Amino acid sequence: MTNSQWNAADLPEMKGRTVVVTGANSGLGLVTARELARAGARVILAVRDTARGEQAARRIEGDTEVRELDLADLASIRRFADGWSGDIDVLVNNAGIMMVPFGTTADGFERQLGTNHFGHFALTNLLLPHITDRVVTVSSQAHRRGTIDLADLDWQRRRYNPAAAYSQSKLANLLFTLELQRRLDAARDSRRSLAAHPGWAATNLQSHSAQPVLDFAMRLGNKAIAQEPEMGALPTLFAASQDLPGASYVGPDGFYEYRGHPTLVGRSAAASDLAVAAELWKVSESRTGVSLRV
Repeated sequence: MTNSQWNAADLPEMKGRTVVVTGANSGLGLVTARELARAGARVILAVRDTARGEQAARRIEGDTEVRELDLADLASIRRFADGWSGDIDVLVNNAGIMMVPFGTTADGFERQLGTNHFGHFALTNLLLPHITDRVVTVSSQAHRRGTIDLADLDWQRRRYNPAAAYSQSKLANLLFTLELQRRLDAARDSRRSLAAHPGWAATNLQSHSAQPVLDFAMRLGNKAIAQEPEMGALPTLFAASQDLPGASYVGPDGFYEYRGHPTLVGRSAAASDLAVAAELWKVSESRTGVSLRV
């Protein structure tokens, strides 16, 4: 099923397929969009800053379109979904923020959970009637350090910890993937919900903590440990294009999954908790006002 040397050149022909990639104007999202377009897909760059999105699109050879999407604003997500017509073969939930100072989204969610999980939860469910094949959600090895506090998702009762909040959001990504697949299976729906993580990839994601020492340490890690975005995007590309079972999780095959070529990887016990996944789904429906639309 997996090939330890699989790379972007192994992508199948994707002509005639439409792929939406969130956060596609830089980093892993840009590489993902570029390679899918190179393989022949029509790629929609769903981005908050459309000017930057247009700049990114000009760097991509192939069929691309830029559309505005702010995952930290449910009104923007609804506008994106309401403005969509036609099929989407693959939705890639790639956008995210990492270890930023405390803040809230337009709807009052803690910023990291609001952007990384609630935003993609709402987007996926609103677009699901158009999706024909699969949803790929990008998580992180940080999920292994995460816990879900259903009573305090927005860090109102706890002292805010940016790293812990990020880990919670990445754990939420995997629980979302798991519960979406369970619900599709229950409906005897052949579509698939998959997840991927890039290992440690050198992008600008690691430079917004507002903590100079932490930012410096992550820059050193980018130089010493991280792989290039072209490698970091491979698990997402693999999950978006290969015949994998629902709820599969793809990551690099190297030491601690920091680097390497894509392969199926494991997840933490917390990320496999079906009961918590179901509860998080219910909370997410309540908080976003969006329900599953199979």
